Amino acid sequence: MNNKQEILELLRSVADGSTSPEQALLHLKEEPFEDLDYAKIDYHRGIRQGASEVVYGAGKTPEQIRGIVEAMGAKGCRNILVTRIDQDTADILCAAVPAEYHPLPRLAVAFPEPQEGRGSIVVATGGTSDIPVAEEAALTAEAMGNRVTRLYDVGVAGLHRLLSNLDPLMSARCVVAVAGMEGALASVIGGLVDCPVIAVPTSVGYGANFGGLSALLSMLNSCASGCSVVNIDNGFGAGYLAGMINQMEGIKEN
Repeated sequence: MNNKQEILELLRSVADGSTSPEQALLHLKEEPFEDLDYAKIDYHRGIRQGASEVVYGAGKTPEQIRGIVEAMGAKGCRNILVTRIDQDTADILCAAVPAEYHPLPRLAVAFPEPQEGRGSIVVATGGTSDIPVAEEAALTAEAMGNRVTRLYDVGVAGLHRLLSNLDPLMSARCVVAVAGMEGALASVIGGLVDCPVIAVPTSVGYGANFGGLSALLSMLNSCASGCSVVNIDNGFGAGYLAGMINQMEGIKEN
């Protein structure tokens, strides 16, 4: 039982008498998590937050990842995100369960299920080198059921490239701005749009970039209102937050 709709259906079945309160209580008691010894899978994540638990692949063995994903799939979880895995681990996962692997962001979507994208999220990058982090954000948001527009290589070194894409920017409910070097893209976009901007500093840059620290500090010190900042190279965190903002805006519009 992995989403609010399933809980509502269970409660309605109690109300109409087709399920006893005791049976419903047993269902709920059995559902919170599953202990695999090396991992405790949180099946109530979808009910609380609207999306299944995400598997952070770095540091886990391919066998552990496969076991977690297989258990989640058996419980009906779909569009399961597995982040930060290499091609060899992806091959093992894809041989065990239906999955799509995206090598650039090193991200897999297990038990993929088509969704009609809602709202409008823009993911923009300063340069081509920022695309792996941006794709992690974009694919995360899409797996959560959001519509994503990609604007890549529109950084401040050629500002006309960004300004030629004002229509998608102005109609977005949320913008994810991904940039390394001095990280100026987020401030520029923040001064143009009337929606939240999520700034993602990347580790792209030369020595004084300090592995993304200079971009992080620039974004934290942005003078543009409405900009928030996630950690260096954290495309997943930005995509997840953008998805939540987008869907909350959709609820308000409806």
